[in-house]
Amino acid sequence: MSTRIPFLKGHGTENDFVIVPDPENTLDLPPATVAALCDRRAGIGGDGLLHVVRSAAHPEAKDMAAEAEWFMDYRNGDGSIAEMCGNGVRVFARYLQHAGHITEGDLAVATRGGVKTVHIAKTVSHSGSAAAAVTVGMGKARLPEGDVTVSVGERSWPARNVNMGNPHAVAFVADLAHAGDLYSPPPFSPASAYPDGVNVEFVVDRGPRHVALRVHERGSGETRSCGTGACAVAVAAARRDGDDPTATGTPVTYTVDVPGGTLVITERPDGEIEMTGPAVIVAEGEIDADWLENAAR
Repeated sequence: MSTRIPFLKGHGTENDFVIVPDPENTLDLPPATVAALCDRRAGIGGDGLLHVVRSAAHPEAKDMAAEAEWFMDYRNGDGSIAEMCGNGVRVFARYLQHAGHITEGDLAVATRGGVKTVHIAKTVSHSGSAAAAVTVGMGKARLPEGDVTVSVGERSWPARNVNMGNPHAVAFVADLAHAGDLYSPPPFSPASAYPDGVNVEFVVDRGPRHVALRVHERGSGETRSCGTGACAVAVAAARRDGDDPTATGTPVTYTVDVPGGTLVITERPDGEIEMTGPAVIVAEGEIDADWLENAAR
């Protein structure tokens, strides 16, 4: 291992990530190492880690290499592996642009949730920073059957089970404060609905096709944003409101406010979901390998 390892820091609607470029998949990143890097006091700090690898160099992505050159090997802040991260895909694409691997336009990104299509807008902000919106094709939502309940303290709510490549429980509440501190995973039932844990979204209405959420992300706690969660919320809200684009042939768009900003979610008549929002590279530097080796012990 080299004595210093390049890294970057980025965020999408304040869902923040440590970015570790490793095209040939030469770095060993066990859970303890990832958790040390994501530690906000003793490490760099982040809700998760984006390990940037060429698909052909990663055993979990080789089969997708013909479709997507790059694989987003995503890890939660505690070091556990996650199938997908919507905000992470946008930041991942922004990094590839920042590093000169791609320009604006269309891109395919391999993830454990499948190959995702990304479009980077050409427009930049008035300040000249690369803050143009990034749109991600998030695939189709699956809506598993069965009743689900989530709880916080003495309160309980029915929740909609939505799978966006990772599992979500979407609960509509009267007040976002009812979600509590979200430090610990909100209890849910039945346990069989989410054998590997779940991201839980608490949602209130802000106006017609406009909602706001707070989220507990599995393996990370409360985060400032969750892209797959925003998509799950938009789908759940549309069904609650009697809208199903696959049945009506008319796309439906929801504005979803998250603590870190705003995302725009569109469900198309073919069931495909598109998410549009910002993605920003904040800084770059080097990790001291000796520190990392000791921190991960």
